Amino acid sequence: MTTTRMPAGVRAVVFDVGETLVDETRAWKAQAERAGVTPFTLMALLGALIGRDEDHRRVWDLLGVEPPVVPPLIERADLYPDALACLRAARHAGLSVGIAGNQPAGVEAQLREAGFNADFIASSAAWGAAKPSAEFFSRIIDTAQLDPGQILYVGDRIDNDVLPARKAGMRTAFVRRGPWGYLHAQRPEVELADMRIESLAELTMAFE
Repeated sequence: MTTTRMPAGVRAVVFDVGETLVDETRAWKAQAERAGVTPFTLMALLGALIGRDEDHRRVWDLLGVEPPVVPPLIERADLYPDALACLRAARHAGLSVGIAGNQPAGVEAQLREAGFNADFIASSAAWGAAKPSAEFFSRIIDTAQLDPGQILYVGDRIDNDVLPARKAGMRTAFVRRGPWGYLHAQRPEVELADMRIESLAELTMAFE
């Protein structure tokens, strides 16, 4: 699946958050405990919803519990081991770096506290627009102050990351990790991504 050659003309790289930079395992385990079910039960239901292209937030309806009001905070221990090094490599290569994903309010400060040094960090909550909407990707383009084709968007989902970023004119990198990553890697649309990688370590090598 791997295609690691950097597209020509890229001047900025923007990263998704969940399952791209951040391993969400601890967060989902905490949510399972709050819901009164085992992590295995919660994650099995999530996988079923993802596999059927249904909104994963329906999991709370299936469990018959109220959705969590406050999600667990992102901690440095939650970061994938290759995440910080990849951002540093991008900056060292002279690229502008952004982080933008579907995240709740306050995640910007959490990510900076975890060690991310980026030109901008944004959340769907702060922007009032969520992926896969065109408005979300327009905000990335406006914030980066570059032509869309000069921006590489990196994410683990075909539906929320690759396809809408590509439609906005950006270049895309699909990383196969997390539940969406492994399921979406089986879809023919994965071939539309400019880069297809197994980890951010591969992207770091491409920067170098």
